[in-house]
Amino acid sequence: MSSAGKLRRLAAITLAAGAATTVVASGAANAWNGDRTGDVRHAIQGGKARNVILLIGDGMGDSEITIARNYSKGANGRLNMDRLPLTGAYTTYALQKDHPNLPDYVTDSAASGSGWATGHKTYNGAISVTPDGRPQRTILELAKSAGFRTGDVTTAELSDATPAVLAAHVTDRSCQGPADMKACPTNAKENGGAGSIVEQQVQTGADVYLGGGKARWTQTVKAGRFQGRTVIDQAKAAGYDVVTDASGLQAARPGRDGRLLGLFADGNMPQEWTGPGAKVGGTEPSRCAPNAQFSGPHLTQMASKALSVLDDQTRRSRKGFFLQIEGASIDKRDHAADPCGQIGETVEFDKAVKLAMDYARRHPDTLVVTTADHGHTSQIIPLDAKSPGQTATLVTDEGAPMKINYATNPAGESQEHTGTQVRIAAQGPQAANVVGVTNQTDLFGTITRALGVRR
Repeated sequence: MSSAGKLRRLAAITLAAGAATTVVASGAANAWNGDRTGDVRHAIQGGKARNVILLIGDGMGDSEITIARNYSKGANGRLNMDRLPLTGAYTTYALQKDHPNLPDYVTDSAASGSGWATGHKTYNGAISVTPDGRPQRTILELAKSAGFRTGDVTTAELSDATPAVLAAHVTDRSCQGPADMKACPTNAKENGGAGSIVEQQVQTGADVYLGGGKARWTQTVKAGRFQGRTVIDQAKAAGYDVVTDASGLQAARPGRDGRLLGLFADGNMPQEWTGPGAKVGGTEPSRCAPNAQFSGPHLTQMASKALSVLDDQTRRSRKGFFLQIEGASIDKRDHAADPCGQIGETVEFDKAVKLAMDYARRHPDTLVVTTADHGHTSQIIPLDAKSPGQTATLVTDEGAPMKINYATNPAGESQEHTGTQVRIAAQGPQAANVVGVTNQTDLFGTITRALGVRR
């Protein structure tokens, strides 16, 4: 059968299965003929927030959002994140390490995360330190000092850049565990420093840490009180209940004064979906499938547990919580030119956005922000485009083909971030400050104003 015949057959199967989600030609689905002025006016609030939920889609630029929307909801459909009432864009550049007065136009997750976590720009690879290596207090540290409960959730290793920027300060993001300190010797415990990222995460003491990276936590501490013991031992001594699978997460009850550490994979957590990887010359039209090797928990399960624990811990308190939730492998599958992996992670992240919005509906004094740390490589291109890069053609849930292109590096090499501005959207107290075009560091000010905390 020809490629065109296979495409028609696969599209017919998709539509016959009832997967079509929207009527594109007429625009009937999600049509909007009203005036939103009143809705937007109602959404603008000043004042303080009792809770802040920050959701980071790593590498989730506008292309990644559009690809996931087209595939799972249809061209005229809407994701949950599309329904946040106030939307803007922010710039994402970093600084050059050796010339910090000059921009580095394409950021990594460490510099970008340090930007919103501390309000300071820095160089690629830095974790919440300025270009001269000085630690800067983070949103999580400020919130904790002010009496808020705190949480940090990711589908990556907990010591990866985005979760690390909230609770650690090292000069290089590779310094994740006690055995990984070659790139930042001054931060090492044995040299009088604060230690690796995971050691500092225990010392910072967020109430909830959930993610992957167990192999870093089983490394041996090299100096101080816990010398010769593992970082997990250090965490248990600090009051953390440690769980390692979905059933343990579900059963965990840390209580009002307890802490919860979930380590669900040795490295990054497994991806949600699988499918054909992009390749030079393209692929046959295909559909994505659930990952048969997925062992859980899903991001939504981790996010739900974190919200439940923090809500329970703050129910009788005047102050609420700060929680960051990261969908990390949107970025990782984009690097791998894996469109189904990328889409599956975006769809799961969008479900976590809905959890946050549902919580805010019941607790309107909650600021919800969703954004990305940087843009990434994937693009939707015409079906007849002859890209010199790698492409894959997917048949979406509405039965149409969509060609996705990866061309920021040669085939076989990791695809690169891009320097574009990215979406930021919000609801709740102080959410109006995301409207327009802002700088990534402005998010620090929005959140600290909402919580009423100062440096």
